[in-house]
Amino acid sequence: MKGGGDLSDMSEKELIKKCKNGDRDAFNILVENYQHRVVNLAYGMLSSTEDALDAAQEVFIKVYRNIDRFEGKSSLSTWIYRITSNVCKDFLRKRTRTIQSVSIYEGTDSDDDDRPMEIKDSSPTPQEHIEMTETQREVRRALDELPEEYRAVIVMYDLEGLSYDEISMALECPVGTIKSRLNRARKALKKNLSEKRELFLK
Repeated sequence: MKGGGDLSDMSEKELIKKCKNGDRDAFNILVENYQHRVVNLAYGMLSSTEDALDAAQEVFIKVYRNIDRFEGKSSLSTWIYRITSNVCKDFLRKRTRTIQSVSIYEGTDSDDDDRPMEIKDSSPTPQEHIEMTETQREVRRALDELPEEYRAVIVMYDLEGLSYDEISMALECPVGTIKSRLNRARKALKKNLSEKRELFLK
C-alpha cells in the first residue's frame, strides 16, 4: 500500500480529510480500522456470516460514496454504525435479495490501481465452531429470536460496548427509548434462554 506507513500514523480527522479528497489508500486504512466492528454488528443483527460480509461491503460502499457528507457532528464510528444499522434493516426486509459484487471505485478514472474492496471473513474457523460451547450456541439462537430493534440494541450495548448516547445517535432514537429497548431485550433474551434450557432438560 502506497504511503500506508505514514497514513497509519494519522489522526482520524486527518484520515477523513484525505478520504474526502479521494485518497484511496486513506480509505483502505479506514476500512481496516472499522471492518471488524462492522462485520460483528452486521452478524449480530443478521445471524449469517455470508449476509454480514455482504452487508459490510455495502456499508463501506455507502461510506465511500457519502464521506463528503460527513460533517463531524457525531463521531465517525457513530456515523458508520448508523449506516450499518440501516443496511442491516434493509437486508432483513429484503432477505432474499442477492447483493451483487460492486467496486467502490466504479465510475472513477481507472488505472491498474482500481480494484474491488475486499472485506475479510472474520467468522470462526471450523475448529473454533467445534470449540464453541453449548451455552454460546444457546445464546446465539436466543438472540436470533429477538425482534430486530431489540437485537440491535443488545448487540450494540452488550456485545460491542457502545454507550447509550452512541446507540441513540446510531439508531436515531432518544436515549430513553434505547434504555427501554435494552431492558426489554435482556428480559426477552433471558426468557428465551430459560425456555431453551427447559426443553433441553426434558
